Amino acid sequence: MSRDFARKLRRSQTPAERRLWYLLRDRRLGDAKFRRQVPVGPYVADFLCMAARLIVEVDGGQHASSTHDTTRDAWLAARGWRVLRFWNGDVMGNPTGVCDAILEALTLPSPASGRG
Repeated sequence: MSRDFARKLRRSQTPAERRLWYLLRDRRLGDAKFRRQVPVGPYVADFLCMAARLIVEVDGGQHASSTHDTTRDAWLAARGWRVLRFWNGDVMGNPTGVCDAILEALTLPSPASGRG
């Protein structure tokens, strides 16, 4: 995925993505360094913590029962990435719960590193 496309996504974040970015940026959550809208192979991750091999996705209704997301998550997992998905409504309505889930994932051992 091109860097130009990732830059475009950074400029056009959804309200839920903006809210979560505010909570993750500048090592605000568990001192973990997150980057946003990062190319990973043919995909762009909403939020990525390289040290923990963790990708956090914020999804709207268009992602319900998405076979594309299933394929994407399998591709990322095969390369050693753990993917957490949250609905926009969860990020907006329960940011503390979302952050708690991310913190818990950050404490788990990193998946076996692979290509990616």
